Amino acid sequence: MNSAATIAAVPPDDLGRVAMTLVDNIDAMVAFWDEHQICVFANNAYLDWFGKRREQMIGISLAELLGPVLYNKNLPHIQAAYAGRKQVFEREIPTPDGAAIRHSLATYTPYVVDGRVRGIFVHVADVTPLKKLEAELRAAKAHAEHLAMHDVLTGLPNRLVLLQTLEQTVALAGRKHHQAAVLSIDVDDFKQVNDTYGHSAGDRFLVEIAARLRACVRKSETVGRVGGDEFLLIAPEIDSHAEAEELAARLLRTAGQPIRLDGAWMSPGLSVGIALYPQHGGTPDALIAASDRALYAAKRLGKNRYATAELWGN
Repeated sequence: MNSAATIAAVPPDDLGRVAMTLVDNIDAMVAFWDEHQICVFANNAYLDWFGKRREQMIGISLAELLGPVLYNKNLPHIQAAYAGRKQVFEREIPTPDGAAIRHSLATYTPYVVDGRVRGIFVHVADVTPLKKLEAELRAAKAHAEHLAMHDVLTGLPNRLVLLQTLEQTVALAGRKHHQAAVLSIDVDDFKQVNDTYGHSAGDRFLVEIAARLRACVRKSETVGRVGGDEFLLIAPEIDSHAEAEELAARLLRTAGQPIRLDGAWMSPGLSVGIALYPQHGGTPDALIAASDRALYAAKRLGKNRYATAELWGN
C-alpha cells in the first residue's frame, strides 16, 4: 500500500490524532513559539526534559520554561532566530531533578510570513550518547598515544621519546651555547632480585625505582626507561660539571633508600654514567655512547656510584 492510500484510509477526524501521536513519538522536543516567545504547540517530550506535559506547555514563555540561567545562555540564539536567522547549536540542559546534565542539539527555525518573523520552530535532540561516545573515543586516543610514548610497566617516557627529547636538547643547547647532561642509569644486581623474589616482585621493584628517579628530576628534565633495568636522564640546562655530579649523587641517595619486597628489606644500588654536551659529544648518539662508557666504568669501580665520561675518554 502506498503512502497516499494509507493517508486516505485514515478518517479525516483522526488525522490530527495520528499526526500528534507521530510527533509525540519523536525522540526530541518539538515546539512552536509565537512572536512574543509564548508556546502555542509542544509535544510530550517536554515532560521528560522539563517535567511539563503538553497541556502545561501551552501559554508558557521561553524565559519561564528555561529559567534565568539557561535562558540567558540561549538568548543570543533566540534573538538571532527572531531576527530571521536559523540557529543550530549545542547546549547542556539539567534534568528536572537536577541530578544530571543532558547534552542537546537545538535547532531554531524562524517562521516568516510576508517578510516578518511570526515565531520560531524549535527542535531539540538528545545527543548525550554521542557526547559520551566522543569522550570515550578521546580517552581511547589519549591512552593509545600515552602507550606509544611511555613504558608500559613504569609509566616513564620510553626510548623513542627519550631519543626525540635528546635531539631537541642538543639542538637547543647548540643554538644557545649552553651545556646539557645525559645520565645513563643501571640498577645494580637486578638479576638477583628476579632470581630471589621472582619476576613479579622484580617488576614492583622497577616501578618503585622509576618513581624515585622521577621524584629527583626537575620539570625541565626527563627521565625514562630504555629497557630492562636501564634508564636515561636528560638535563637540558646544566651550569657545570659539578651540577651534573650533584644530580647523580641525588639519584643514588634517593633510589638507595631501603625497599620492602615480599617481607624483606633491601637497599638498591645504581650505577650512573655522566656525559656533558658539548664536552663529551656533539650528537645524541655520541652523548649516549659516552654516558654508557662512564656507566660501565662506575660498575668496574664497585657499583653504586657515578662516573663521568671525561675520566674514561669519549
